[in-house]
Parts: sequence; C-alpha cells; structure tokens
Amino acid sequence: MGHEDRHPLSPRLDHCPEGLPRAAYLDQAWYDREMATIFARQWVMVGRADGFEAGKMRRVTVGAAPVIVVRDAEGRLAAWHNSCPHRGAELCRAEEEAVGKLIRCPYHAFAFAAADGHLVSTAHAIPTDDFDRSAHGLRPVSLRVWNGFLFLNLSADPGEIWSDVGLHTLDNWPMDNLIPGHRWETEIACNWKAFWENYSECLHCPGVHPELCDLVPIYAKGIMGPTEALGWTPESAPPASSLRDGAMTWTMDGKPCGPVFAGLTPQELAVGFGFATLWPSAYVVAHLDYVRAVRIVPVAPERTRLVAEWYFTAETLAQPGFDAAHVASFAKMVIEQDGAASEGNQRGMRSPAFKAARLMPEEYEIYRFQHWVRTEMEALP
Repeated sequence: MGHEDRHPLSPRLDHCPEGLPRAAYLDQAWYDREMATIFARQWVMVGRADGFEAGKMRRVTVGAAPVIVVRDAEGRLAAWHNSCPHRGAELCRAEEEAVGKLIRCPYHAFAFAAADGHLVSTAHAIPTDDFDRSAHGLRPVSLRVWNGFLFLNLSADPGEIWSDVGLHTLDNWPMDNLIPGHRWETEIACNWKAFWENYSECLHCPGVHPELCDLVPIYAKGIMGPTEALGWTPESAPPASSLRDGAMTWTMDGKPCGPVFAGLTPQELAVGFGFATLWPSAYVVAHLDYVRAVRIVPVAPERTRLVAEWYFTAETLAQPGFDAAHVASFAKMVIEQDGAASEGNQRGMRSPAFKAARLMPEEYEIYRFQHWVRTEMEALP
C-alpha cells in the first residue's frame, strides 16, 4: 500500500511536514514566550474543585504565574494572583493556609476581602487622597469548573476551554460524583511539548508499550484508530471493541474494578474508553469503571511535572479489600513508559545534529498540536 491508499477522510497526513525547530524544546527564551502566551491565555487545569477545602487558600502555578485559590467558609471559590497590590509580596507563603473573611498580607498587613478581593484595610499605612482604594484590590484570575475539575485562566478575556473532542464528550459519565482514590506525581526530564507529542501518536507503541498493545490490539499496528490505516474507507466495519477479547477496561487483567458506570451508551461500552484532550495542561481518560486525569505542568525548558489522579464512585471505593493503587498500576506503568521515552527523545534533541523533526503521516495529531502552539505564540519564528 502507498500514499494513494489514504482515504481523503482519514486523519493521516498526505505529506511529511517539518516539525518545530530544536529551539522549541531547549531554549529558555522560547519557553518564556510559551508561558507569556499559551499558558497566560489558555485554561489550565489545577485539580479537582472539591479538593480545595472551605476556609483554606492554596498556592498553585498557572504557567509562570503564582496564584492562590480560595474557598471561603460558605464554599465559594475565587482565585487571585499571589501578589499584594501594595508592594508585590506573596499573600500565601505556605502551600496551604487557613483563611477567614480576609486575606491579610504577611508583609505589611494590608487586608482584602476573600470573596471579592476588595481592599479592606491598609493597616498602619495612612494613604493620601490621591490613593484610589477601589483600584488596589487583589488581581483576579478567572476560574471555571468542568466535570468537577477546576481550570484557571490568566487572561482578562478568556474564551472556552480547548478540547479536541468537545466539552460534552464525557456527559454520560458521573464526573461530578467521582472521588479521588489514588494520586501519583513525578517529574520528568523533558520539555512539556515532548510529552504531549508522545501522547499524540502511537508509532512508538509497539516498541514502548507491549502490555498496552496486548490490551488494545490496534496500537500494535502503530496507529491509534482504524481510520489511520491505509486502505480504510468510511464503509469499513468498526471493530466491536477497542480492547482484546474478554477485556473491558484498563486494568492488569482487563476486568472492571467495580460496578460499570450506569448511563453509558452501547457505543461507549463497546469502545471501552475515551480520551478528552485539553491542551495545554491535561488529558482525561474515561473508562467503564473509573476515570483518570493527567496534568502536564511545565517546570523549565527541559523539566515537566506529571500529576495523575484516579477517580472512582463511592460504591467502588467501599468494596471490601479494594486497592485503588493496584487499579492505577496499569496506567501508571504506561505513563512511566511514556515518560522514559520522552526523556530519551529530549536527550537526543540536544544533539547539534538535530534541527527539526520530519513528521510521518501517522503523526497528524502532532502536526495539529504544533500548529496550535505556533498560533498561540503568535507565529513566533
């Protein structure tokens, strides 16, 4: 089979384009520009909304910006830049601190209303008449809750949360009622885009993920779905399931860890899992019996933090002897394999011999991601 066997409706590329330049993965200036554009304008997932306790403020990072998320005693959420409008001092010094009706700067004791950020007191300072109190409240950060996840946006005019498949793709899952059962965090030695690009193709799957290829047989062909195969046509019969015979979910034995979610369609049950990609900060994978989310947090040009959480129903967690860590072990193994592959890719890109990738037709999603990155960075050359 050759290029002529690619159906026009297939997502496969019809050419082999050049990828982003080497500098995109190594240079501090490029990274700083990403933080000032992509991560300052897009919605960034920072965790589950119900993980932020009432009467507490917690530090989070959105791109390069230190931010505090506050949930007051009445349960209302707000987010503010972690910087006092007076002299710029940080408002929250610990990872998490108690907060009442006021947020008080620990440097000069200026106080602000936790609910709406307005300046309440300048403490020992006595401003003159030219000081406009209404202009010196806390600097707000936009927030939005989607399927129980909290997203923050630094932009003064934020748009919609970006998703590859639309924000309604998980509507049939009981997302708001799920409870975190396991959390795993690690830091990998690669650029944040290198991990995203690895996530976006399966050419690496046969050599990197033998266990995953056994569970999802089409991955063993180096593709993510049947539409990527040469010779595919819209009339081709879809497989009955994405998983191997007898398997229903992503666990070591392929068996559900608890009751299957009610309300899933026959197609969702047949496919066995679904991905929601939320550039630039997270992806969510919905299985028949649990959901997991992975956050991609840039740390430096060649450092990225991964935060993975697994969510279950209360009924599943209450099962005698239930072990959430064991359920998570399969996907954790896959993520570790992806991390190691991404680190090897990063080390190789340090070579002066590497100038830019030459993408293959199966790497259409990387091509789309890189185009999105360039566009968000305002076509930085």
